Amino acid sequence: MLINEKILATSSEQELVRRMQSGDAGAFEGIVTVFKDMVYNTVIGIVQDAADAEDISQEVFVQVYESIRSFRGDAKFSTWLYRIAVTRSLDHLRKKKRKKRWGLVSGLFGGAAEEEISLPDFEHPGVTLENKERAAVLFYAIRQLPEKQQAAFVLQQLEGLSLKEISEVLETSVAGVEGLLHRGKEQLRKKLGVYYKSLD
Repeated sequence: MLINEKILATSSEQELVRRMQSGDAGAFEGIVTVFKDMVYNTVIGIVQDAADAEDISQEVFVQVYESIRSFRGDAKFSTWLYRIAVTRSLDHLRKKKRKKRWGLVSGLFGGAAEEEISLPDFEHPGVTLENKERAAVLFYAIRQLPEKQQAAFVLQQLEGLSLKEISEVLETSVAGVEGLLHRGKEQLRKKLGVYYKSLD
């Protein structure tokens, strides 16, 4: 099904949301077209796996489709969408950690349990080819941060959101975001040394 280009050209974000809430399938296609890169970039920055990011991005838009009528416009639609993407991504990481912990327990009983220490290997749209190796080291370090620090860092450094926008996505105060970013950068400075200079 071809996307109605007129919808994208003439409709604001609010209008697309209103049409989608009214059951306009073309408006949903428009929402996906406008926001798919934003969602995917956010998700892959957190989960660091291309296949998982594709799956989670689809889940994000399924959730949007199913719950759009509950969107009341208290925040921008993009903020709401970021919140869903971050929540889905962090849920995915928690599930992976639970499986990993269970694998370690199984290893006590003779099962094969290997700790994953390899650098992430995926293409992030915001990383140029010549910086791929450096980025892999950075992403590996980001993966070690507590989840809220990780999310705040990805939203600021990869998505370019302001402190206020991040606070709305994470549903915390601007001061809380500043604290998350400060602690996250301190941890990265310790882990990365010279690599950290590229973050300043």
